[in-house]
Amino acid sequence: MAPIVVISRRESFSAAHRLHSLHLTDEENVNVFGKCNSKNGHGHNYSVEVFVKGEIDQRTGMVMNLTDLKHVLKEKVVDVMDHKNLDLDVEYFKTTPSTAENIVVFIWNSLLPAVPGLFEVKLHETEHNAVSYRGESKE
Repeated sequence: MAPIVVISRRESFSAAHRLHSLHLTDEENVNVFGKCNSKNGHGHNYSVEVFVKGEIDQRTGMVMNLTDLKHVLKEKVVDVMDHKNLDLDVEYFKTTPSTAENIVVFIWNSLLPAVPGLFEVKLHETEHNAVSYRGESKE
């Protein structure tokens, strides 16, 4: 019986965005998002932590090679989002508000096909604000 372990890797990226919903009027957007709805946008130094759960491979002693996870994170997250305006440069956010909640779901969906055992994605938007996603959806 192989132990089940959770491993993690953290990366960071910097990006700009504007909190704005196409489903709200301009006035409602200002009321909901306040200064974060500024037409000029604002930026964050994000930190993303990815957790992978699985059995320890008896041959390698690893759940997953962390170097492989590092490369996947670079390709699927950092290269796509770092030093970008999320709302203008990432197709998904042209129609979906770039809230931390939606960003973490986007990252999950980007990683899922490439990371067996993906367990959780945690996004730190600021030193004080973080969101986590484990692939759960309400029907």
